[in-house]
Amino acid sequence: MSDMKTTRRIATVAINIVVAVFGVIIAYPLVWMISASFKQTTEIYQFPPMLIPNGFTFTNYARLFTDWPFGTWYINSLVIALACTITVLFFTSLAGFGFAKYRFRGKGLLFFIMIGSTMVPFQLILIPLFILMSQLKWTNGYLSLIIPFMAPAVGIFLMRQFMYSIPSELMESARIDGATEFTIYWRIMLPLARPALAALAVLTFLGSWNSYLWPLTVLRTREYMTLPVGLATIMGGITTGSEPPIGATMAAATLITIPVILVFVSVQKQYIAGLTAASIKG
Repeated sequence: MSDMKTTRRIATVAINIVVAVFGVIIAYPLVWMISASFKQTTEIYQFPPMLIPNGFTFTNYARLFTDWPFGTWYINSLVIALACTITVLFFTSLAGFGFAKYRFRGKGLLFFIMIGSTMVPFQLILIPLFILMSQLKWTNGYLSLIIPFMAPAVGIFLMRQFMYSIPSELMESARIDGATEFTIYWRIMLPLARPALAALAVLTFLGSWNSYLWPLTVLRTREYMTLPVGLATIMGGITTGSEPPIGATMAAATLITIPVILVFVSVQKQYIAGLTAASIKG
């Protein structure tokens, strides 16, 4: 028994060492990015790189708000990401509730078509979607970045899988008490589906926050740009042959990661529970 315990301890220590090494490797670029945002340009290019700046400077952060409308870009991204997240949670949970708990003609075919749509690359529908937004006169605005993505098939599938595992007897009891179908959805199903909602909220927020191709396609003026498009604008010196503002770029990237980290940390447990439950139920 002692040999087995010793072997287990050695294995545990070895696993912890491997995990720690990989953790350092993964975290190093993030730490270097934050450190570089407080450095002068010459110090950023120093080799070997130093994580701790010789002299902290906030010039790079100040440039973001003086040389570019970074505050406007930040607000645009927050508004769009929050609006997308809220609408996606509502519509996908409502559709998932319908697919999981109701029977109707064509349900299987409709669900099959919906799942099949996930195999269509976004680049394939980019031009038709842009033409549609142009005809509706929604380009260069918030609507074109929110409405086309309010009910993604992946989100409906995730919510359907989770709600399928919720006992239908709860619905029958609510109906006996006189609850309407929407009340059942709002008061019973949604609270029980919090883990799946948290997982979908994180995925949706990240997808909208980091979206680049579609905003680049539909946005025309700087005041409506989102952060990924704005960050590419800041790095525009690379395409013109001049030295890119690497310090300002690192400062912008640092500020961009803050909401992502806050969102993930705030719902980390429910996010993992939601993904796990949706993958094994249904």
